[in-house]
Amino acid sequence: MVKVLFVCLGNICRSPTAEGVFRHHANNAGIKDGFTREMFIDSAGTAGFHLAAAPDKRAQLTALKFGIDIGEIKARKLAQEDYADFDYLLAMDSEILRYMQGKCPENHLLKLHLFMSFSETSPGISEVPDPYYGEIDDFDIAYEFIDRAAQGFLKHIQNKHNL
Repeated sequence: MVKVLFVCLGNICRSPTAEGVFRHHANNAGIKDGFTREMFIDSAGTAGFHLAAAPDKRAQLTALKFGIDIGEIKARKLAQEDYADFDYLLAMDSEILRYMQGKCPENHLLKLHLFMSFSETSPGISEVPDPYYGEIDDFDIAYEFIDRAAQGFLKHIQNKHNL
């Protein structure tokens, strides 16, 4: 089983959106997620600001425009055991990546990546912008970046893990 964790700051905007979008693309490709499936997909935040909260309403509305319901996802904080438990820990921006690198045991550092590095259609864009303090249009922009990276990451997973 391939285990994927999307990580942002509070786990209420970018990472739950990435979890939902990637799950949607994986399921459409015939890859099912869950503990008894080919893949396990989750998200977390580096800060525990919103523990057990649903995603931001604006993130939920944006995802729903594309037929993806992320309303059941609950925020959680990145745990030390996540570094060992997951095969991929995908940071939404370089600040999150640096934080993760500082906490990650050395033998798991190669599992850490910037999520946007997998996008095949976003040259020069390395981060998913945080829409939290913005307007609904900022959530649309973040969604578009996430969707591009999710499609590229799915291709990576399919090729590397023969899924």
